[in-house]
Amino acid sequence: MMNSISQPYLTEQSSPPPVLVELFGYCGIAINGSNPWDIQVHNPKVYDAILSKWSLGLGESYMDGYWDCAQLDEMICRLLSKDLNETVRGFARVRMAREVLRAKLFNLQSKERAFQVGKQHYDIGNDIFERMLDPRMMYSCAYWEKASNLVQAQDDKLEMICRKLQLKPGEKLLEIGCGWGGLAAYAAKNYGVEVIGITVSTEQQALAQERCAGLPVTIELIDYRDLQGSFDKIVSVGMFEHVGEKNYIAYFDAANRLLKDDGLFLLHTIGSDTEVTRTDPWIDRYIFPNGKIPCSAELTSALDGRFLIEDWHNFGHDYDKTLLAWYGNFVQTWPQVAGEYSERFYRMWSYYLLSCAGFFRSRQGQLWQLALSKRSRREVYRSVRL
Repeated sequence: MMNSISQPYLTEQSSPPPVLVELFGYCGIAINGSNPWDIQVHNPKVYDAILSKWSLGLGESYMDGYWDCAQLDEMICRLLSKDLNETVRGFARVRMAREVLRAKLFNLQSKERAFQVGKQHYDIGNDIFERMLDPRMMYSCAYWEKASNLVQAQDDKLEMICRKLQLKPGEKLLEIGCGWGGLAAYAAKNYGVEVIGITVSTEQQALAQERCAGLPVTIELIDYRDLQGSFDKIVSVGMFEHVGEKNYIAYFDAANRLLKDDGLFLLHTIGSDTEVTRTDPWIDRYIFPNGKIPCSAELTSALDGRFLIEDWHNFGHDYDKTLLAWYGNFVQTWPQVAGEYSERFYRMWSYYLLSCAGFFRSRQGQLWQLALSKRSRREVYRSVRL
């Protein structure tokens, strides 16, 4: 299907700039080379796009059909493994500086902006997510330690979360960022808990309410900062990436206020191997506006004096496999929804899933589960792995 907008029309005069040949070559990538991770250029406009806007230009030119790559995920992994963003910073110094300044000066995840990501990303259409994800519609990293397929890997992740939380019948569980209700339904059915799930997506709320019908589950459209109540356990899976560094303290203060003294809080989040001052501009513009991936130092600083870290579990490698499973489902079921979306959307979504797989494969991206408690908790915590 990609050939419809990707017909090659290069001429002998449209050879790649030597600086790009050198930069890509440094990562083991050839322009129009024979390896599956080599970039295949269809339109010489790609060179100006990359040189002027780097990662934003790379992604946008892919969406426009200017280039393809048989193993895009591996190409991105090779670029990130060499930390090429630092090498090419001079190409887009003004643009990058502006993005850094924007993140530093403004609270991009303020309460007023909190619902923006819900409208732009999670509300694009449940039809895409229903086909791409597992039957429970878990839109976060699966756990592949013993699983051979996505369904089992997601079920194992949910079971591990419930055991880490030490859920007991009759307890009240708060889920901050409940998605389409998969975890809420699992915990209510299998552990006999009452669940309050919150989201900033109207589409997620509607479908989660439908999927949790008949269970002791309430799904509310509300920002975490406005929530009131008292809960035995709290869980947040794949939501912290939308909180933003300026709001980390407010987030953990809210969780501390809502959690009972002897309770447990499980935080499941993507993490970065080092501090990042800004989100990748392509991801920020087209996929997750106003996001921010934390590094370990930022997390521990915000947790200091608020929560004890009982356990810190890293299984970032599993996100690579999860994203490839989602991509396989997306491609396989695309003909069922192609009439509702453009080919540019198809290329955008493919680039999103495959580039993120490369991000985790490069090990710049991590996946952390932290079991947290208040100092007032007296029960000894035992780490859980499946």
